[in-house]
Amino acid sequence: MKVILRHPQRRELSLAGVRTVQDLARELGLNLETVLVIRGQELLTRDVRLAEDDTVEVRSAISGGAG
Repeated sequence: MKVILRHPQRRELSLAGVRTVQDLARELGLNLETVLVIRGQELLTRDVRLAEDDTVEVRSAISGGAG
């Protein structure tokens, strides 16, 4: 699977095997509370199964507002 990380800088990884979004996040040391995992135009939840031929993008989830 191809993983495009866009936080803080863009980099690409190639990973073999099938895994869930949760497994991917754990493997990459990512906190799913702070990132979005996207496949095509679809925002993925932690239980979605990723295939070896998938391309996913990981982006920072930005929140904020007046405090």
